[in-house]
Amino acid sequence: MDNNIQIATFGGGCFWCIDAAFRRVKGVLNVSSGYAGGEIENPSYQQICTGLTGHAEVVQLDFDSSIVSYNTLLEMFFTLHDATQLNRQGNDVGTQYRSVIYYHNEQQKAESQAMIDALQKQIREPIVTELSPLTNFYPAEQYHQDYYNENPNQGYCSILIAPKLAKFEQYYAAKLK
Repeated sequence: MDNNIQIATFGGGCFWCIDAAFRRVKGVLNVSSGYAGGEIENPSYQQICTGLTGHAEVVQLDFDSSIVSYNTLLEMFFTLHDATQLNRQGNDVGTQYRSVIYYHNEQQKAESQAMIDALQKQIREPIVTELSPLTNFYPAEQYHQDYYNENPNQGYCSILIAPKLAKFEQYYAAKLK
C-alpha cells in the first residue's frame, strides 16, 4: 500500500450527509458508510437504530495524504456537524448519532485532540466529540452507500442534506473534485 494512503473514521450524526460531503473532496479515494464502536459483530441498520448496540453511524475514508491532510479532513468534519450536541444531530437522536472520531494511530489521535482543543477555545458550549481508537468497522448495507447521490430527491436528502452540502461546497470549493 502507498505510504500516502491513509484511513480516517468519523461519526457526526446520520452518515448520509458526511458520506456525501467527503465523496466530493480531492484526495479522498473511497468513502464507506458503516458502523463502529459497538460490541455486536456485523450489526444491521435495524439493530443500530435501537441505540442499544453501542455502535455509531460513521464514514470511513481512504485518502491520499499527499493531496488532502488528515487535519483538513478534521476541519471539514467539524464544519459538517454540531460537535456540541450529545448523542444527537438535529432531529436524529440516540447514541448512534454521536459525534466521534475513531483514530487509527497516535498521530491521528494527537491531531484530533489538538483540533478539539483549538475549537473549544472558540466556543462557549462544551465539545462532546468522543475520541477513541478504532476497534471495529462494519460496512453498512449497500443501499446506504453513496445514499445522497443515489436518492437526491428523497425528502431527508433534499430538505436536510442538500442545503448543508451546498454550503460545504461553497466553503471548500478549492478542495473539491
